[in-house]
Amino acid sequence: MYLVENDFMADPSVHLFDGKLYVYPSHDRESGIPENDDGDHFDMNDYHVFSTSDIENEPLTDHGVVLKVSDIAWAGRQLWDCDVACKNGKYYMYYPLKDKTDIFRLGVAISDNPAGPFIAQPDPIRGSYSIDPAVFEDSNGAHYIYFGGLWGGQLQRYRCNKAIECGHEPGDNEPALPSRVAQLKDDMLEFAEEPRGIVILGEDGVPLNAGDHDRRFFEASWMHKHNGKYYFSYSTGNTHKLCYATGDNPYGPFTYRGIILTPVVGWTTHHSIVEFKGKWYLFHHDSVPSGGKTWLRSLKVVEIDYSEDGEIMTIAGGG
Repeated sequence: MYLVENDFMADPSVHLFDGKLYVYPSHDRESGIPENDDGDHFDMNDYHVFSTSDIENEPLTDHGVVLKVSDIAWAGRQLWDCDVACKNGKYYMYYPLKDKTDIFRLGVAISDNPAGPFIAQPDPIRGSYSIDPAVFEDSNGAHYIYFGGLWGGQLQRYRCNKAIECGHEPGDNEPALPSRVAQLKDDMLEFAEEPRGIVILGEDGVPLNAGDHDRRFFEASWMHKHNGKYYFSYSTGNTHKLCYATGDNPYGPFTYRGIILTPVVGWTTHHSIVEFKGKWYLFHHDSVPSGGKTWLRSLKVVEIDYSEDGEIMTIAGGG
């Protein structure tokens, strides 16, 4: 089911706040920039927020523009996907944005309302880099931020949280570059620790290699819990799958379990998973309404099912 018919929205992060589902997508637009592997054609410049009390029967309410590039003091370009967390009645939006030197950093903006508007902090998070922030609140109230994305997301430019001189992916037989995770400080504005790598193991207990494009991490981290297990889900990027792995704590390691969504129409696959009124939903996007243009994507939602042993049943993407 498509959620927004009169505009192009993508990369949905979805949360339950005050009894409503709030959808925080990126906003695609015609930019006139030719498509390339670094994603320069994804030249998004603002965020809308949407909400609903009934995802199956009620259209989304558009709360309008809640943050834009021109609101952010350190901005260069490309306001990609975001996520929002709540603590003590405040709402914190985490977003990736290229600074004036064309390097992606993660920023924070704050609101008193889940529907915004959000006010950007004057500087990016110290020590942040790359894209795709996703914030998970554990049952003990601790918040963890997951981030990272290859190619245009610039993750290959970093090792051990430091920029390297010549950014590159590892060799096919070397361990894959991982997503990053760090607990947030109590003020929700900074990392409380050095970011750690999220290790994904195969069924044999060996970390996945960079050449395992069907299973290794590429971008679009998301974390949720189901029956006490931690589910780390992500996109494989150039093989166009949404996959997942499970573990016993927010840091992992996580063991690869399978495919959530097979390829959709359009290059990228980005998602969130949320429980609402006793059902579990996968929010994602594809490029069918735009005729397959990968930089003009539309939001979708579909119900997901778990088996008795906690396996997520694979959904056909239609790509």
